[in-house]
Amino acid sequence: HVQLTESGGGLVQTGGSLRLSCMASGLPFATYAMAWFRQAPGNEREFVAAIGTSGSQKYFGDSAKGRFTISRDNTDNVVNLHMFSLQPEDTADYYCAARHFTSSIARRDYEYWGQGTRVTVSS
Repeated sequence: HVQLTESGGGLVQTGGSLRLSCMASGLPFATYAMAWFRQAPGNEREFVAAIGTSGSQKYFGDSAKGRFTISRDNTDNVVNLHMFSLQPEDTADYYCAARHFTSSIARRDYEYWGQGTRVTVSS
């Protein structure tokens, strides 16, 4: 069965950096677009970043532009989210998602989801 497993969350100070990783299994990874979403307490789950199957197409939500990068390794079935200049408003649970073939910024388009990893940014 398909499994997406996030890691790398934790507590970081304002201005710090983190790298989140998502390892995928049970699917032909190279044919799936991958994305990161996040959800803060009381908020809707919002789009953070997405990457196409080859890694050449990347999309970022407004909150991530200029501060986050996304990459993937189709050999190791991993997608990474590098987060820089973290702010308290980045505090959220971060979720990895997979969609067959094409990227999307819409949560409803993604077929598979991980369990999430928590990021807490202290002020």
